[in-house]
Amino acid sequence: MLIFRSLFILALLAASPALADVRGAARVVDGDTLEVAGQSVRLFGIDAPERDQDCGLPGERWHCGRWSGDELERLIGGRNVACIEVDTDRYGRIVARCSAGQGDLGEAMVLNGAALAYRAYSHDYIRPERVARASARGVWRDGEGGFTTPSDYRADRWAEVQPSAPPQSGCAIKGNVSGSGRIYHMPGQRDYDRTRIDPARGEHWFCTEDEARAAGWRRAQR
Repeated sequence: MLIFRSLFILALLAASPALADVRGAARVVDGDTLEVAGQSVRLFGIDAPERDQDCGLPGERWHCGRWSGDELERLIGGRNVACIEVDTDRYGRIVARCSAGQGDLGEAMVLNGAALAYRAYSHDYIRPERVARASARGVWRDGEGGFTTPSDYRADRWAEVQPSAPPQSGCAIKGNVSGSGRIYHMPGQRDYDRTRIDPARGEHWFCTEDEARAAGWRRAQR
């Protein structure tokens, strides 16, 4: 199945140049982000350690974020990259499946343990992730306790610089903007404490659920 998907993407890129929205020389930004022909491209369906992120057990830390970027550079091997756009993200980057002539880069990154399947956006790479985990590759080499997921790492780092209290007493509902749309979190829900509000991104504190719904937000499922 993995080989079939890689061959399918290669055939698509070769047979249908019109679908390859971006192609050219690539510069690696980190393990899931490239600059291709001057455009910022986020690899679809994967989430790699942040560039400054460490992994490993206490006393045995290693620079998994830096290594992840190096692994993507190794997979590209100086070749031109061809990307088929899937979406754009909230930062205006193209989200795409990319190949450097030897299969799906996202799949290869997950299979090598250099990135995780980004389940919030796709289930395409769950199987390669299971293979990497079973083989203790990359970030999985110390087991699940040996690293923080990239999404948790970003949330923890964000929490260090963002105020945790609402600007108005009693208005404790968090209106968050994410890949799932406009979601509000109630006190006591699982992701409430981790969610930080950034007004610059259009996020809000709400006093009541009715107020949140009227503004276009929907309640988080957990």
